[in-house]
Amino acid sequence: MVSVLQNVAIDCADAYELARFWSGVTGRPLHPEDRPGSRETEVQLAEGPVLYFNQVSEPKTVKNRVHLCLRPDISRDQEVDRLLGLGATLVSDLRDPDGSGWAVLADPEGNEFCVLRSAAERSATDS
Repeated sequence: MVSVLQNVAIDCADAYELARFWSGVTGRPLHPEDRPGSRETEVQLAEGPVLYFNQVSEPKTVKNRVHLCLRPDISRDQEVDRLLGLGATLVSDLRDPDGSGWAVLADPEGNEFCVLRSAAERSATDS
């Protein structure tokens, strides 16, 4: 027997608004019953676990011990620009001049996540 990963839970101050941000990041919809003011919301990913947002009273205080890593369909740099436009902030730019590396961003509530190179970028620089 094994366990199956059901969801990735993210504590936050405003579950609905943070889920809307991540819906924009992933291009996937919120659960149909989610509404502004909902204390629990979900982004329904195409495969795998859902992103589950749980409203809590305490603020985020330290760096995440677990974080999400995104591999975009478009170039890493284009995706970083797109996510900044959605409201993310750049935390640490670890992109290298040779095209390798990644960028660490934070969502509107300060949860860190990484943007990796696209599969096409990896193929171009790894061969």
